[in-house]
Amino acid sequence: MIKLKTAIFLGALLVLGSEELDAATIPGLPAATATPPAHPQPLVQGGLLGAISSSIDEVQAKLDLNENLVDAWRLRADRAADEVDQLVNRPSARSGWRVTGDFLLLTAVWAGVFGLLRMFGKFLTQRLCRHRVLLSRERGQALLGYVLPYSLPALISLPLTIYVSQFLPVSAGRAMALCFAYATSSGIFAASLVMSLVVLFNVGHKRRAVQIIHQDSPRPLFLIGFLVALSDALTSPQIAQQLGSNLTSSIAVFTGLAASISFGLLVFRMRRPVAHVIRILPLAQRRSQPALRETLRIFSGLWYWPILLMVLVSVINLISVSADNQQVLRSALFTTVLLIATVFLSTTLHHLFKTRHEADLRRSSAYKERFLNLSHALLRIAIAIVFIDILGRIWGVSLFEFAVSNSVGRAISDSLSHIGLIFLITWMVWVVLDTAIQEALKPPVNKRSARQPSTRVKTILPLLRNAIKIILVVICAITTMANLGINVAPFLAGAGVIGLAIGFGSQQLVQDVITGLFIIIEDTLSIGDWVVLDSGHAGTVEGLTIRTLRLRDGKGFVHSVPFGQIKAVTNQSRQFAYAFFSVQFTYDTDVDKAIELIREAGHSITGDPFLKYNLQGPLDVFGVDKMDLNGVVLTAQFRTVSGGQYAVSRAFNQRLKKLVDNSPWVHFAQTYPQQVLMPRQAIEPLQDGAAEPEHSAVLMPDRPRPQ
Repeated sequence: MIKLKTAIFLGALLVLGSEELDAATIPGLPAATATPPAHPQPLVQGGLLGAISSSIDEVQAKLDLNENLVDAWRLRADRAADEVDQLVNRPSARSGWRVTGDFLLLTAVWAGVFGLLRMFGKFLTQRLCRHRVLLSRERGQALLGYVLPYSLPALISLPLTIYVSQFLPVSAGRAMALCFAYATSSGIFAASLVMSLVVLFNVGHKRRAVQIIHQDSPRPLFLIGFLVALSDALTSPQIAQQLGSNLTSSIAVFTGLAASISFGLLVFRMRRPVAHVIRILPLAQRRSQPALRETLRIFSGLWYWPILLMVLVSVINLISVSADNQQVLRSALFTTVLLIATVFLSTTLHHLFKTRHEADLRRSSAYKERFLNLSHALLRIAIAIVFIDILGRIWGVSLFEFAVSNSVGRAISDSLSHIGLIFLITWMVWVVLDTAIQEALKPPVNKRSARQPSTRVKTILPLLRNAIKIILVVICAITTMANLGINVAPFLAGAGVIGLAIGFGSQQLVQDVITGLFIIIEDTLSIGDWVVLDSGHAGTVEGLTIRTLRLRDGKGFVHSVPFGQIKAVTNQSRQFAYAFFSVQFTYDTDVDKAIELIREAGHSITGDPFLKYNLQGPLDVFGVDKMDLNGVVLTAQFRTVSGGQYAVSRAFNQRLKKLVDNSPWVHFAQTYPQQVLMPRQAIEPLQDGAAEPEHSAVLMPDRPRPQ
């Protein structure tokens, strides 16, 4: 024990004196050179919210906020104006007319070659369309109508124009002519190529959509191809050297903007015809491949969104002053392809799960079905995470590396993983418990061979389900707030204080809850029972909460009774009941005949096809129960199912009344008015000739008067 205390004491001295030992130097030895401390990684506190707030400074440090886009464009415009001035005023060995002549000459060469080839293409198309092979092929004729008069002339006229330009000296006119020739050829070729592809879909119910595209698309397609090719030509080094880099780049930006906006407008305008072309399939293919049909249906409604996104990115990139425009355009193109592939993959997986679910719906269990849905949801979440990571890599940001190599990223990833794990565990627990409760409440398919859920189960399980839901939500919310960096201790303390105050201030509420809990556990009543309370309320139990009981009486009124006010409950809907009969006959009635009539009425009820299911036994006749001044009382009873005694009693009374009316030996007793006994001298003598009343009073003899 002494050694242990000594060791603890020496350890404490070592810890407390570590700084002094580090600062001290031994004589004769050189002082240790203090190594510069490495830059420590920032300490991240406060959970996810603290990590995000810590990363704001790093993001702001990486952003260059000093550049002004307006100033950059103003500087570019000034330099372009200077280049235009130099281009106009620059001394040259050739005059302006010769430069213009070069432009007109090359333009005429291109136009002439293209016109001749177009006329020859039309003539050749007419001759080929008369051939018996293409005579009945409408799509083949339309395809030749675009390829021969437009596509081939555009491809051939441009190289011939470039070949002729080699015989002309280098000048601005030559450069502009080649730019326009290249742009015009590209616009014609792009429009004819797209229309040739559209012609291939001109079949069946797609004809109307193809007709709309054929009417409204050629001119916009030519304009888009022309502007894109002109923008590309102006950015070439040869053209930029002749006209000026700032001038050509500025014109290229404006032509690219015009092309992007025109393309976006055309896509948005043609979204419905193109969707119709994508969606429509032959009848046999629709029947044999329902998953493909549904996938194309969803894709037809989403096809234009990635293209519009690419257009938006292109516009933003063109407006910016970044030098690496091609990289941004390439990233936008990859983003579009990634988005289309992700949507297609998600839709395919959805229909695979849906088809599997519909095929195994009858033979799979409820747990398997719920877990398949959970797996599908987790798979879609994983696809979304992978999509975000790949998208970040396309644009030069790796979320995985950020989460692994950076302290802030590690803090954010840890918090998000903990929150995701909490949600996953809560979700799985809820799926298991909710499925068990739903299966216990679900009525069986075969009612005769399977066991029906009891009314007690129907009453307790919905309350248990709501309690489990509230508990899981509260636990998930508290743990999530803790991982977000929110201090939950004040919330818990405040909740405890509020709960204590509510407990003291709502004793009646607590009494109602506890009483109701024991009433439900003891199975005193259940939903659907007809009960009579000691408070005077009676009716069918329609609902139970944690505090009140809801009854609907025979008039249709609903009564809400707190459990704390219930002292005694008469439940008339448990196991069985008795339909009790008490019938009174006159004294001159043959009792044996009366009992026979009662048995006959009971036998007719036993043979009734609608009433016999309410009975649990034959009629029990007890015989003469009592005799009074009015007659003889006979009693009998049926044992019935719960709630069936009322229908049996009404039917028995009706049948017995008809039997007694037809029997001369049996009569129901009647209560007649009682006769009044009065003394004779209290009655005045009747006058002579006066009629005696129909119901005269009975006269009593005179009593001797006392002397």
